[in-house]
Amino acid sequence: MKPVAPNSFEPQMFALGTLVQLLKRARRAASAEELGFVMVNETHALLPYRQAALWQRHARASGKVAAISGAALAERNAPFTLWLNPAFEKLDSENQRDDIRPVDSTRLDGPLGEAWREWLPAHGLLVPLCVDGEPSLGALLLAREQPWSDGDIHLMSELADGYAHAWLRFRGRHRRSLAAMLFGGRGRVVKLAIAAAVVAILCMPVTLSALAPAEVVALQPTIVRAPLEGVVDHFDVQPNEQVKAGQQLLTLDPRAIENKLDVATKALAVAEAEYRQAAQQAVFDDKSKALLAVLKGRAEQRRADVTYNQSLLDRIKVTANRSGLAIYDDPNAWIGRPVTIGERLVEIADPAQAEIEIWLPVADAITLKTGADVDFFLNVAPDSPLRATLRQASYEATQSPGGLLGYRLKAKLADGTPPPRIGLKGTAKLFGERVSLFYYLLRRPLAAARQFVGL
Repeated sequence: MKPVAPNSFEPQMFALGTLVQLLKRARRAASAEELGFVMVNETHALLPYRQAALWQRHARASGKVAAISGAALAERNAPFTLWLNPAFEKLDSENQRDDIRPVDSTRLDGPLGEAWREWLPAHGLLVPLCVDGEPSLGALLLAREQPWSDGDIHLMSELADGYAHAWLRFRGRHRRSLAAMLFGGRGRVVKLAIAAAVVAILCMPVTLSALAPAEVVALQPTIVRAPLEGVVDHFDVQPNEQVKAGQQLLTLDPRAIENKLDVATKALAVAEAEYRQAAQQAVFDDKSKALLAVLKGRAEQRRADVTYNQSLLDRIKVTANRSGLAIYDDPNAWIGRPVTIGERLVEIADPAQAEIEIWLPVADAITLKTGADVDFFLNVAPDSPLRATLRQASYEATQSPGGLLGYRLKAKLADGTPPPRIGLKGTAKLFGERVSLFYYLLRRPLAAARQFVGL
C-alpha cells in the first residue's frame, strides 16, 4: 500500500489564512500604538523572525522608532533605540524606490555596521510602508538568523500594503483647531453666547473647601502617666468606664520592687549590726572609734534605700485624680508591657466636653483662619452634619497616628450642640476663602501640573 502524499496546498492555505487574519487585526486597530504592536509582534505568525522594529518617518524632522518587538513601549533613550534611529535613517536614504529588500551589516558604515552584530541577527528584511500617491510613512525591519527567500518577500509585500493603508488612517487625520470646532459652522451666535455664559459661570465666586478625616476627642482631658518604671500587672477598670476621683485604675507589677526592697532590708540589717559592733569596740579600741562615723553613714544610706523602695511599692497602684471616663486601649495589650516614668497610660475625660480633631492632608491644604466654619459628618450619621468653628491649626505638618502627613486642626462644636460620643470618626469639611469657580475646579490639576513641569 502506497503512503499518502502530503497535500502541497496546506502550507499555502495556512499562510493565506494567517495573512487575512493579520490584515483584519490591522484594520481593527483602535490606535497607532495598537497597530504598531501588531506589526512588530504578530507578524511573526506569518514570517518567523527573532526581532522586529517599526520606524516612523517625519516630514520636518528625523524619524523615530515607534515600536519594538517584545516591548510594550519603545524607550527613546535606550541604547538599542539610539542605535536603531540612525540605522533606519541610513537604510531609508539608500532605498529610493521603497522596495522590500534584504539588508545586513554591510549596508551600514563604520560603528553602525559594527554594532549590528551586537543588536540584531545576521539577516534583516527592510519593509517600507507606503501607499500609492502618498510619501512613505516609515519602515518595518525584521531580523533573523536565516536568509530571506523570494517567497517571504512576496508575502511581506502583500502584508506591508495592508499595514500601510491601516497606518495611513491614523497618520492622515487632520485635526481642526479648537476655536474652529467650537465657534465655526452654523449657530455661531448661539455658541458664542454659550461660551460667554460658561466664562461668567467660571468667574462666579465660591467658597474654597477641603475634606479631611476627623475624630471626636475629649476637650481638656486629664492624662494619667506612669509614676515609675515597671511592667503593667492588671487594670482595675474597663475602657470607657466611668470612674471617680481617687479610684484605683491599674497596678504595676510589684515583684521587681519587692526584690529590691528585700535586698535593701537585708543590707540595712548588716549595716546596723556592723555599726553596733563598732560602737561596743569603740569604748576600748581607738581604731574602731575612727570607723564609727563611716559605719553610721553606711547604715543611714541603707535605711534610705529601704525607705525609697517602700515609697516605690506604695506608688505601684495608679489612681484617678478626677472623675470622668477612663479612655485607653485594650487592657490585654497593656498587661505585661514595660512602661517608663511619665508614659501616658489612661486619659480621663468629661463626656459632656468634646471637640473635633482634624488631620488635613498636605495635598489638600488650604488657607484657613481661626473661626472658619466646619461641617462634621459622622460615619454613623452622614446625613446630619454637626456645625463647628476652627479654634486651632498647627503651622507645621506632622504625622498622624494613622501615618498621614498633614496639619492637625481642632474645631469647637457650636453652642447648644450635644457632643457625640468620644472616639467616633467621620469627615470634616473645612471652608476657606472666597475664590472663583475656575480656581475651585482646577486648583488640584494646576498644582499637579506645576509639580510635573517644575515651575
